Amino acid sequence: MAEEMASEILNSLVTQRPHSAEANRNIRVEVNPSVTLKFEDVVHRTKISIGQSLFCKKEASSEEKLVLKGISGAVFPGELLAILGPSGSGKTTLINVLGGRLNGTIRGNITYNGKPLSKPVKQNMGFVAQHDVFYPHLSVSETLVYSALLRLPNSLSKEEKISNAEAVMNELDLTHCKDTIMGGPLLRGVSGAERKRVSIGQELLTNPSLLLVDEPTSGLDSTAARRIVLTLCELAKGGRTIIMTIHQPSSKLYYMFEKILLLSEGSSLYFGKGENAMNYFSSIGYAPSLAMNPSDFLLDLANGIYSGNSENDTKATKQALLAAFESNLACQVKMELQNDRVSLHESSEAEIFGQYCTTWWQQFNILLRRGFKERKHEQFSVHKICQVLALSFFAGLLWWQSRIDEMHDLVALLFYYTQVWGFFPMVQSIFTFPSDRGMIIKERSSYMYRLSSYFIASNVVDLPVQLALPSFFVTITYWMGGLKANASNFFQTLAVVLLYALISQSVWLAIGALLVNNQRVAASVGSVVMTLSVLVNGYFVQNMPASISWLKRISHSYYSYKLLLGSQFKYDDTYRCGSNFTCLVGNYPVIKHVGLDKQGFSVAALVAMLVGYRLFAYFALMIGMKQN
Repeated sequence: MAEEMASEILNSLVTQRPHSAEANRNIRVEVNPSVTLKFEDVVHRTKISIGQSLFCKKEASSEEKLVLKGISGAVFPGELLAILGPSGSGKTTLINVLGGRLNGTIRGNITYNGKPLSKPVKQNMGFVAQHDVFYPHLSVSETLVYSALLRLPNSLSKEEKISNAEAVMNELDLTHCKDTIMGGPLLRGVSGAERKRVSIGQELLTNPSLLLVDEPTSGLDSTAARRIVLTLCELAKGGRTIIMTIHQPSSKLYYMFEKILLLSEGSSLYFGKGENAMNYFSSIGYAPSLAMNPSDFLLDLANGIYSGNSENDTKATKQALLAAFESNLACQVKMELQNDRVSLHESSEAEIFGQYCTTWWQQFNILLRRGFKERKHEQFSVHKICQVLALSFFAGLLWWQSRIDEMHDLVALLFYYTQVWGFFPMVQSIFTFPSDRGMIIKERSSYMYRLSSYFIASNVVDLPVQLALPSFFVTITYWMGGLKANASNFFQTLAVVLLYALISQSVWLAIGALLVNNQRVAASVGSVVMTLSVLVNGYFVQNMPASISWLKRISHSYYSYKLLLGSQFKYDDTYRCGSNFTCLVGNYPVIKHVGLDKQGFSVAALVAMLVGYRLFAYFALMIGMKQN
C-alpha cells in the first residue's frame, strides 16, 4: 500500500507524456520580478577553533577570523557574475552571505532591488550548493517531481506541477536519465554532471529571478563543465540574475563570463567585464610573459605569484594589486552600485510569494510518499529481515519449551525482550535526523515545508518496520520459548514489546536530534542511556543503593519489564522450587523486587514517555536546525 502511494505521482508523470517540450514551457510558472543584487563593503567574521597543543597546557579556544574584507559589486538581470579566486579566498563564503545562508558577524549593505533580504526574496532565489544533497534511491524524475509538488504554488494543479518538472528535464537534457537513481557514495547512480544539472533543475522549478551556484564545475571534465556553464549563460540571457563561483576554469569557460570578480584572501583584485581583465592587469604592469589561460594567470596573481617576482615577494605583489584596485576600480564599482537598470514592480513581494506554497497536510502527504519510496530499501532490506529471523529462531531454540518450573529461564526470556528491543532500533533511529540534516537544511532554506510536517511524516514512515520486526521476533520466540499458550497472554506480551520498541526508538530519535551535528557522540550517549535503563529494570540487581534507586522510576525498561512479567504471571501462581516444594510466583526474587502491581500506572507512564520523548526530539531538532 505504501509503495502504491509513493508511485502514484510518478504514474501521473507518465500520463503527461503527450505534452511537447514547448507546451510544457507554456505551463511553467510565470516569470518572477527581475532582481538586481548589490553588495557594498561586505565584511564577514567567523570564529575558528584553536586546538590544544601537545606541548602546551593552554586550553583549546576560539578566535575570530576576517574572511571577507569589504567586498563590493552589483549584478543586474541578464548578467552572469563569475567569482574567481584560489582556495581560501572567500568565494563560497561570499556566495553564502549573498544567499542569506551564513551565520556569523556580517557587516555591509546587501540589497535585492533596493531592499534587504526577506523571506519572499529568499523564496524567489535559487541556490545550488557546492556539494549536492539528494536521496540516493530516488530517480531523477522522482527527485524533480517531489520538489515541484512541494515548491510550486497551489494555483497550479498537480498535473501542471508534474509538467513543470518534465519541462525542466527537457530544458536541462535530463530525459535520457530520468529513470536512473541519484545514487550516493556507496550506490551507483547518475554521473556528476547530471547530478549538478538536477541540482540546478530543482532551483529552476520556481523560475527564480536570482540564481546562486557554488562551484558547479567541481569534479567535472572539461566537456561536462562547459555544458553546465553554457546552461547558466543561457539562463542569464533569459533575464535571470546569476552568480557563480568557479575555481580554475579553462580558457573556453573563461571567455563565456561576461563579468568576473577576482578575490584574494577576502579582498577584491578585479571587478568588471571578463574580456577586459587581462588589459587591466597589463595596464598596471602585470602582463603574462607567455600565452596562457587567462584564469590561470589571474589565479597566480591572486596568490601573489608573478613571473617577474620571486616567491618571497608574494605579499608585496598582493599589496600592490590591492592598492591598484583601490586607485583604478573602486570608483567604478561605486558608480555601478548607484546605477539602476530595471524598473521595479509596484506589487509587493508578499503578494507574489507566500512563506509556504502548500498546506501542512499537502506537505505531510508528499513527504510521507517520498519517505516510503526512499526508506523502503533500508527498512525492509533482506539483511535486516534475515538478522531478526535468525536471532528469533536462535533465541527460540535456547529457550525451547521452558516450563513454569523453570522460572529463571522464563524471567530471563522476558528480560531478553527488553534488551533486544532497547538496542535494535538504535542503528536506524539515532542516525535518522543526522543523516537527513543536509537535506532538511537545503529544503527548508527554500521554504519547501514546515519542520513539523517533516518530523511527523518521518515518524509515520518508520512505523511499519518498528512494528513489523518486533512482531516477527515475539511471535517466533513466544511459542518456541514455552510462554503461556493462549491468545490473551500472547497479545498482551506483544503489545508491551511493541510499545517498548516505539519508546526505545523515541529515545534514540531524541538523542539523535539533540546531537544532530555529531553522530559519533550521539551513538555513544545513546548507548550509555539505554544501558543504564536496562540495568536498573530489576533483573540484574535487586538491592540497589537508595541514592540511585530512583533511576528505575524514569526507566522505560523498568515499566516495560513489569508489564511483561504481569503478562505471564499472577502473584498467587505457584512453581516447583524444590523436589517436594512449591513456591508462590510473587515471592520469586526478581518478581518480588519488580512487582506485579500498578500495571495501569506502568502503561500510563510508558505512554507519557512515548509522547514526551517524541516532543523532546521535535524541539531538539528545531533548535538544531536554527543553529545551522
